[in-house]
Formats: sequence, C-alpha cells, structure tokens
Amino acid sequence: MCGIVGVVAGRNIPSILLQGLQRLEYRGYDSSGVAVIDEDGALQVCRRPGKVQNLLQAMEDEPIRGQTGIAHTRWATHGIVNEANSHPHSSGQRVSLVHNGIIENHNALRDELKAADYIFASDTDSEVVVHLVDSYLEAGQTLLDSVRLAIKRLEGAFAIAVVSPLFPDQIVAARLGCPLVVGKGIDENYVASDVLALNAVTDRFIFLEEGDLVDVKADSLDFWNIDDESVVRASVEVQVGVADIERGNYRHFMQKEIFQQPQVVIDTLEGRIGKNSVLEESLGLGISAVLDEVETVTIVACGTSFYAASVARYWIEELAGIPCQVEIASEFRYRKVAHAKKSLFVTLSQSGETADTLAALRKAKESGFLATLTFCNVATSSIVRESDFSFMLHAGTEVGVASTKAFTAQLVDLLLLSILLGRRNADSPDKEQQIVEALHNLPSLIESILGLDDAIAAEAERFVDKDHSLFLGRGSLFPIAMEGALKLKEISYIHAEGYAAGELKHGPLALVDEKMPVVAVAPNDELLEKLESNLHEVRARGGELLVFAEVGSSFKSEPGVRIVSLPAVDTFLAPIAYTIVLQLLAYHVAVHKGTDVDQPRNLAKSVTVE
Repeated sequence: MCGIVGVVAGRNIPSILLQGLQRLEYRGYDSSGVAVIDEDGALQVCRRPGKVQNLLQAMEDEPIRGQTGIAHTRWATHGIVNEANSHPHSSGQRVSLVHNGIIENHNALRDELKAADYIFASDTDSEVVVHLVDSYLEAGQTLLDSVRLAIKRLEGAFAIAVVSPLFPDQIVAARLGCPLVVGKGIDENYVASDVLALNAVTDRFIFLEEGDLVDVKADSLDFWNIDDESVVRASVEVQVGVADIERGNYRHFMQKEIFQQPQVVIDTLEGRIGKNSVLEESLGLGISAVLDEVETVTIVACGTSFYAASVARYWIEELAGIPCQVEIASEFRYRKVAHAKKSLFVTLSQSGETADTLAALRKAKESGFLATLTFCNVATSSIVRESDFSFMLHAGTEVGVASTKAFTAQLVDLLLLSILLGRRNADSPDKEQQIVEALHNLPSLIESILGLDDAIAAEAERFVDKDHSLFLGRGSLFPIAMEGALKLKEISYIHAEGYAAGELKHGPLALVDEKMPVVAVAPNDELLEKLESNLHEVRARGGELLVFAEVGSSFKSEPGVRIVSLPAVDTFLAPIAYTIVLQLLAYHVAVHKGTDVDQPRNLAKSVTVE
C-alpha cells in the first residue's frame, strides 16, 4: 500500500532512496519524503505532498548528503494528504520513522504520550510510533532496544524502519502483518517494502518473517524473531526484469501491460501444457495426491481477483462437477466458516501481500481444509510462503494500479486447475484436449483482439460525457461484465456496475435511458439468444448499446446499437478473450477523459492493510 526504502552505506545515499521511491510509486503516490543523517550527524528531513517528482525537485533545489537514511511514499489511511501527514515522521531531532500498515491502538498510545508532554504534528497513527520509540531513547535505551520495546506495545499491522542521529550508522526495522525485505550489498545494506525498490543496487534479499526485527548496518545484519531470539535468515537471489518497470514506447504502463498479454499467456502456459493435455506435475510435488481427494473447492480473493475466482466457479462446476464456493476475503476472515471435509482452499493475489487474503489463508489453515493452494504473481510473497502449494502467474511486474495482465494470467491458470479437477471427476479426455488446443492458440487470438484497439478507442469517445454505465453478461461472462465495470470506474471515475443480463428486469432496467450506455459481452454460446432478449429490453427503453459480439453473430449495427466483432473463440476461453476488449475500452475512456491512468485517485497497487 505504501513504499519503504532504507540504506546504510559508506557513500552518499539520497539518490538510492529517491530511485527506490520512484520504483515504488505505484504502491502509494499521495506524498513522499526522506530522512537522512547528514555529514554533520544531524537529522535532515524533506517531505512533499503529491507525486515523488515533487520531492525530487525539492531535493534538487536543496540537496542533502548522508550515508544513512530512510524514505517513504504514502497512500493515505490516517489524515488528509498534506506535508504534516507525510512520512518520515520525527520526534524532535532524535529519531525518524517510516511506517506501512495501521496501528489499531494509536488513540490510547497517543493519549499516553500526550500526557508525557509529546506534541503531535500530524493526524497519522504512524507518529505515535516514533514518539513511543523516542520515549525509550529518552529513558536511556539503545535504538535497537527502543524499537524492540515500542513494537511490543503496538496492535495492528506494521512494517517500520527507524533512524536516529544518536546511532548514525544503523537502521532498525521490523514487520508484523506487512511485508519488509532486507537487501544485501557490498559494504552497504538496505531495507524496503518490495524488492523492486532495490533491484538497481542488489539482487540478494532476505525476507523478514512475521514479527522479525533487524539491525541493519553497512557491514552487518542481525535478526531477531518475535520471541526476541537471535536467528539466521537465509538470503535468496531475485532477478527483476528492467523492461517490466519501464514504459518503453507506450503512453502508459496500463497500455503496455494490456499489449503484453499474448506473451504473458505464453509464459504462463510454458511447461504446463503438452500437445493435448495439462501437465499435472507443474502444480508442484505432491499436488496429485491432494487433487485426488478434493470434493469441494473454496476460492477467496479481493477486487479483480474475486472476479477471476467467480469465473473459475463456472469452469470447476462444469468440468469437474464438484461444488465451488467463492468468497470475498474481507468477509470470509470475519465469519464462521462451514466447509466440507475434503475442501481445497485457494487464494488469488497479484502481490501475495493482500492483507485480507493473507488473513483468510491463515484462518483456513486453522479450519481443517484439505490443503491450501495460491495463485500469485510474486514468488517471494507471504501468501506463497505460507501456502501448501503455489501456482505462479508469470505475468511479470505489473505497475499499473488497475490489474490487466495479472488478471488474465489468473484466468489461464484457474482454467488449468479446473481441467485437472475435471480429469478426476466429470470431464472427458476429449474435452481436455479441446481446451488445451484452444489454449495453444490463445496468444494469437489475443493478438487479433488487440488489433481492434483503434475501433475500441473510437467507441470510447462516446463515454466521455457519461456519468454512469451498465455492463451485462451471462454465464461465465457475468463476472467479466463486473470486471469490465470495475476497470471503467477505477481509471475513468465513471460510475459503472456489472450485472447478469437476466437481472435487468429485477431492478437495473429502471436506470436505463438515453444517457446510460450499456455494454454487453456476447460470445456465441448457449446463452446468446437469452442475452439478445435482454438487450432488446434496453433498446426499448432508449438505452444505447455497445455490444462486443463474436463474428457472424446475429447482432447488427443500427441506430442506438453499435457492434464490435471479435474472432470466434472456444466457449471456455471466452472470458479471457472478452476481458481484453473491456480493458481496452476502460483504458481509452480514461485517456479521452484525461485521468491518471496508471495511478488513479484514492487507489494503490498492493492493499497491505484492511
């Protein structure tokens, strides 16, 4: 949700901090700041509201030099967006801190600290932590012990990094419920909330476990676990593709990521399908024995991932003939859960650090599910490390806040799981062969759909002056309609809702008039005639229709009805194909409206707090 970078080195480090913030800006872009212990041993803090570029300009105007420092880019949770609420937060000139997460008992701690004459300059929960650390420094503790004592008082979720001019050669960092990673360099070391921030300076990382505390110095790293026991944490090599974090010739990251999808599908399928079948062992050692026992499936996710899960429910129940339950993670984690004895628990998360999904996974592991399986795009994430089995998306780094290529990769991998479950239950070898053959052709199919870009851009102009829109689909295209509506509202700020087309007359039809564009996804399947009937109801009320229909369908362009024709597609792959056109539609509407496509207001890429 927010980005943390810290460096202890034998050289000047503000440029490393700023470069790290630029790489993490997609995780938070309300404000940013740095705190550096300068060459005279004094604490220098620079903060600016708005994009990281504002901070870069300020640092260029008044440079700071130093060898120890921390930096942060924020996505607001407590307090409005202004300089006072920006990180780092400081307590006098003795300590400065950056924080991701939410401190649930901040009000009680604030009252305690105010009674001890601490003055608060912000509305954030984070400032409580820095004053709490200072209170232990004031009592004569070291920086390490001050942080250790302070975090034991905190309730909620946090990743923190702390510096003090009293201890100028170290950063003390800790995590509980929010990700934090340590980077290893040569005569310098780093901390960050994401390896992406540090890939320009190191490829060796240590992932902190829940409750870990680390003392970071230029020539040493010391770790303690949640029980204050000294521990050794192994380092791993992580390569990040530079091409993924540069826009290249594209106008926006979202546009680039939409057009990367043919290659993403190739990468996702590599090693997972043969000529006519899915290669089961690609899901991991021991998965076959688990799938043999599965009688029901529970899938838990948030946002876009929830819609991918909703598509999978159609696939699993049709191909495997077993029940599939789909849950919103933030609801699942707080209700009493009943499930069958042999239920596979599946999580979907692009980042692998989504707080609600991670909490749901931990609840499931205590609830007697048969096994846990995650579909995730980050191999080093908490969800991957804590799941019994993991299926990596291979989508590459996704920078645009509105997910595109990761969503498509989720759909592809969920279809593979559905096929494997079907192999054991209701499916037939002929059906598996049919779908696998279609998957081999999927990259070229997506290429041809991307060829509709100019036509869709032209249709998008009609949405610029609209305030509302409906998206309609039937069967497995119903969740795609909801996902299309989500994309439009995320980046264009047009209110949009997705509905099962058969629900029109049960309420949404009341909203339809000439000012309400209605978007329909209409593959040539057994529900096409039913969908056509639903769309006639829209036209009868004066609604304007934009229909994405398979070539050769009975839909015809006429006044009030505009048709964009898609290539023929296998029924099981239709949700993937029609996702692409809705992504393009949302993208071009946002471009026409002039919104910030990659960093839409009020949203962040990785939601690591509730």
